[in-house]
Amino acid sequence: MNKKAIFNPQRYLICLLILSIILFSLQSCNKVQEQPKKESSPHTKAMTELSNQHKRKHHSLGQGKPVIYQVFTRLFGNKNDSNIPWGTMEQNGVGKFADFNDEALLGIKALGTSYIWYTGVPHHAVINDYSEYGITNDDPDVVKGRAGSPYAVKDYYNVNPDLAIQANNRLAEFEALIRRTHKHGMKVIIDIVPNHVARHYQSLSLPEGQNNFGATDITSLEYHKHNNFYYIQGEPFQVPDAEDQMVLGGEQHPLADNTFEEVPAKWTGNGSRAAKPNANDWYETVKVNYGVRPDGTYDFPRLPDDFDDKTYKQHNEFWSQQTDLPDSWYKFEAIVHYWLEKGVDGFRYDMAEMVPVEFWSFLNASIKVKYPETLLLAEVYNPDLYRDYIQLGKMDYLYDKVEFYDSLKLVMQGKGPASPLAEIQTSLADIEQHMLHFLENHDEQRIASPEFAGSAEHGKPAMVVSALISRSPTMLYFGQDVGEDGSEDLGFGKPSRTSIFDYAGVPAHQAWMNNGKFDGGQLSLEQKQLREFYKTLMNISARHPAMQGDFISLHSHNLITGEHYSEQQFSFVRYTNNVMLIVVSNFAMQTSKLRLKLPKNLIHRLESIKGGSVANKSYPLNDLLGGDTSHLLFNDNTATFDLELSPMQSQVFELVLTSGD
Repeated sequence: MNKKAIFNPQRYLICLLILSIILFSLQSCNKVQEQPKKESSPHTKAMTELSNQHKRKHHSLGQGKPVIYQVFTRLFGNKNDSNIPWGTMEQNGVGKFADFNDEALLGIKALGTSYIWYTGVPHHAVINDYSEYGITNDDPDVVKGRAGSPYAVKDYYNVNPDLAIQANNRLAEFEALIRRTHKHGMKVIIDIVPNHVARHYQSLSLPEGQNNFGATDITSLEYHKHNNFYYIQGEPFQVPDAEDQMVLGGEQHPLADNTFEEVPAKWTGNGSRAAKPNANDWYETVKVNYGVRPDGTYDFPRLPDDFDDKTYKQHNEFWSQQTDLPDSWYKFEAIVHYWLEKGVDGFRYDMAEMVPVEFWSFLNASIKVKYPETLLLAEVYNPDLYRDYIQLGKMDYLYDKVEFYDSLKLVMQGKGPASPLAEIQTSLADIEQHMLHFLENHDEQRIASPEFAGSAEHGKPAMVVSALISRSPTMLYFGQDVGEDGSEDLGFGKPSRTSIFDYAGVPAHQAWMNNGKFDGGQLSLEQKQLREFYKTLMNISARHPAMQGDFISLHSHNLITGEHYSEQQFSFVRYTNNVMLIVVSNFAMQTSKLRLKLPKNLIHRLESIKGGSVANKSYPLNDLLGGDTSHLLFNDNTATFDLELSPMQSQVFELVLTSGD
């Protein structure tokens, strides 16, 4: 019952006194706040900004992480299935930028894709005659395959004329593709190959103020700081002796005469200093000079010792104070900014470890200052260099090939245990979010090829592990999701890898493409099921919030305490304060009945999240891959659940974490 308030003078005076004290305190606080703040130390500021930089999440379709879809642009839209060895563009067909229509892009996005890496876009050396457009013909003696290597770039300021419906409109057609990709909520990555260029580099599209590589070189010197190339004095270039690969398969061509005029000879792209490189050298390319003298010493300023914890802004400020850097540095800076201005969102840097880390600091800092969301992915294979190229070179992501991919491949082939996967993940804990995971790309064998695993099914448990174990992006290669086996022998190179040197149709991918409908209309039932698996998995990777959470391995604990658990299984947990994923993959060729156990540190973490004991409780688990259910049982400081996995099956159990239940 409400009572009428009665005025109390004593209480009124007490209230006035309390109010006065509060007002005085607030005034004192304001005076303190008005005093000049103590400046944070430069080191503290740098570490804070560096931490924010590393936490910056690149574009994803949900709360997960980026998914990069690598597509070999020349092959993607090709409907021709002739696949004649060394076949011409007219015989075997070629894909075009225009083939990436709305239906195609929607099909790519369905795989959780947030970035498309369009491989082979910059104009590289080709055999086709485009002289009517002012493009000089390339000599087949220094071109690999009928279609040419995408990593022998001839003109960095334009695109491959093979990819355009109208060669004289090729740049506009690519710019239209950039816009279409953006319209569908995805971003664009292209290749940049700073280590080497085509043997006959000639840009016809130079912006004002730029000149061609080598145009101002002093060719009478083996080395000069501002030369773009290295020169072998007194010797002309000689075409390497053919071993098991004849030029154009032995076909006659007016320029195929076993000679290529280059005087003096230049160093070859892989660093060969022979005027006559070996057939296994990168003889179609020449090495770019970054101010590294022939004896390996550097002809440019080194980064200070403490720059591994400096931000890209501080790196950019350091380089802006240098006035005499090698000419090649500035040339590639102009190239990347040219493409960024056209709407490209990221770069994949070929063989980045063959270029000094100081150059990458210079280049990437200049990019990030102006375009901070740019995605920078680098091909680095030496684990001892990983941290340098991330922390000093300012790379966002590196290939995790030599350790994680190679170890996982052995597990898939039944040649190695699963334990190294957890060990590698732990050893890279400080940089794991920077280590790109993949099972296929243009350099690697197709999973379904006999030389790798012999079946796309063998890729399923491995892809679950690869895609979900870390916070790093996941990459798919086109055709992987429908079991392409790379078995075509098309000319240069060997089967098991889809050719990047020749014109080709990609059979499994063409079945999904279905004559341009991009609806999977010609896929077999097994291929359709495989694609659905990839769609489900990759959208977990792209959208699930646990992908940005923490990692705990269950593997070693279950090897010791689990029932029927072996090195043919692999398990781990990814979790946040709200949700947990328990991931289990079976690499065995037989059904595995398991009782999985959680380690005590994870149980304690769960109790911390839930705010109390979980003893004698049961929590439902739902498999996001297959729809199965189970229960996680807590009893006497243990947590277990039972599951049965078919050969090559994985389960991704979701446990929703709410406090107090």
